[in-house]
Amino acid sequence: MRQAIFKRRGVYILFALLLLSLVYAGCRSTVKERKEEPAKREGEAAGKYYHFDDVRVPKELKYKQNKSFVYETPNFKTGVLLFKKWRIDVGSLIDFFIYHMEKDNWKLVNSFKGKESILNFSKPDKTCTIKISENWYSMTEAEIRVGPLGEKKM
Repeated sequence: MRQAIFKRRGVYILFALLLLSLVYAGCRSTVKERKEEPAKREGEAAGKYYHFDDVRVPKELKYKQNKSFVYETPNFKTGVLLFKKWRIDVGSLIDFFIYHMEKDNWKLVNSFKGKESILNFSKPDKTCTIKISENWYSMTEAEIRVGPLGEKKM
């Protein structure tokens, strides 16, 4: 009988040590995260630049390289980038692009919101069109087109 009590007590002590080590490891990682610079974490969470250094894309979107292309010369860079994600809120995606494009010095020219949403941005030397659509099985697609701004011929 006495051995059963000691075995049970050993199990409780082992369980308590395991629990304390898990709590310590969890607290230690949150303290480490707090010490990092907030601006660094915000930049990582906000998104990523792909082929254009002034068009930020949410990190949740998956880049479809086989359906994208970029053409570059010494004078300009143009291309179409395609991104997809299953079950992402279209409204928050539109808000993301409007906010971050304006942060990257793009000017919102106009927008069309409906089944397909289109955002048109411009800079003095180039334009960007972002088309966001969602199909019937909740797959959201974002197509980003960047190109040079053509000059008017009179």
